[in-house]
Amino acid sequence: MVEQTQISLFLSAADTAAKMILETVQQDGFIDCFSHLDADGVAAAGVISKALHRIEARFRVRVMQWVDDKIVDDIIADKPQLVVLTDFGSGYLQLLNERVPDVKIVIMDHHQISVKVDNANFVQVNPHEYDIDGATEVSGSGVTYFVAKALNPKNVDLAPVALVGALGDMQDKYDQRSFGSLNEFILNDAVQAGLMRVEKDLTFFGRETRPIHRTLATTTNPFIPGLSGEEDKALVFLASLNIDIKQGERFRALSDLCEEEKKRLCTALADYMLSKGLHVEVSNLIGNNYVIVNEEANTALRDAREYSVLLNSTGRMNRPGLGIAICMGDRGAALEESNSILEDYRKNINKYLGWVMEKPERLKELTNIYVINGEDHINEKIIGTVASIMVAGLPNSSQKPLIAYAKVDGEDSVKFSSRTTETVLQKGVNLGDVMRVASEKHLGKGGGHSIAAGAQVSMNQIDEFVITVDELVGRQLKGETFASNDNP
Repeated sequence: MVEQTQISLFLSAADTAAKMILETVQQDGFIDCFSHLDADGVAAAGVISKALHRIEARFRVRVMQWVDDKIVDDIIADKPQLVVLTDFGSGYLQLLNERVPDVKIVIMDHHQISVKVDNANFVQVNPHEYDIDGATEVSGSGVTYFVAKALNPKNVDLAPVALVGALGDMQDKYDQRSFGSLNEFILNDAVQAGLMRVEKDLTFFGRETRPIHRTLATTTNPFIPGLSGEEDKALVFLASLNIDIKQGERFRALSDLCEEEKKRLCTALADYMLSKGLHVEVSNLIGNNYVIVNEEANTALRDAREYSVLLNSTGRMNRPGLGIAICMGDRGAALEESNSILEDYRKNINKYLGWVMEKPERLKELTNIYVINGEDHINEKIIGTVASIMVAGLPNSSQKPLIAYAKVDGEDSVKFSSRTTETVLQKGVNLGDVMRVASEKHLGKGGGHSIAAGAQVSMNQIDEFVITVDELVGRQLKGETFASNDNP
């Protein structure tokens, strides 16, 4: 349990970061901002952009996959008075300290910290410095929100965006898919401001936008044998409950059902799943849904989980500016185009998943891990999404992590994404440590969270890197620990 002292120290760091930003703006300095490209990173970029816009700052925001020498070269060339990194940065402290030690940098991150750097020019706001778990208790956009709130109390209206980012990082890990710790602080801000409400309901994805039968047929969490992947059987199931799938010419979504219909559907699903022996899964049927009250009903922005997928698609499909514009309030052309991007994103994911499953050799099982080689077929910006979807459905997924990799376009390197389950974490696996140590051994860069992490290494190091990851995971499963530059 997080102590109040830890939270106070974290908030003090947020205040320090806000002061550095305000001082730069008051001196009419230029602020160069960089953020990560996933849902949380795009949300963080939206939060900082709105906050800087409100104080009339001169700034630019760019969304990237990682911090590398190219970004540092840009910083050196641009000579900004302040650099702001959101949803990444803590894993690149050594690089920044080596290349740009004299540049003022504010880092708002929630990933594990690679090394400690003593540099008065660097202000870091990271929950891990205060023994707060950045994987479950606050996201990158959440960290950015606390800095934004310290900048200007009006920025409380950005609380929903911060929680969208947290949901993109699947931080609803507590009882009935609730938030805890610092995320709960943000939720309280949003609810008290009348911006969000929490509804106990079926937690199927698509409750605002997908027809009910399609929602049932596309659910994988929980996976329901006989309904998941079976749209025709989902239609028969709903018909047996006298639940109409249409209202006039429009298909009804889950959110359109009245309370009596929801109870009837939930009871029938529970009975059906119990008959299939899915006792644990039944307990996950009902949970917290996060409704953004000012958004139009039956749109992707009304349900915070759907909102997060929309943002993720803009980042992964090289259109993060659309996601940032939506976070800042654009409900016109940016939203319309983003909906189209989302459809293309879903098609690509389905195509990639089908490609992996097409040939058994594309998914290999090693001693301690599973491996997917996406070659140059899977976009490296979407390889993490593919890994996230596949890890839960793997045989022995409760025992082994999954790593997936794909070639980086235009470079002689590959992007690795690793994912695992809560069960594996409880056995001692920390993928953030694994990917950091393995990448250091093979002259790459890596790190992340215990449950999800990434790395980038050169093409000629692929096989050796995979072997190292397999060995490091094996050591963790045996209870061993290791540090950076440790040779397995």
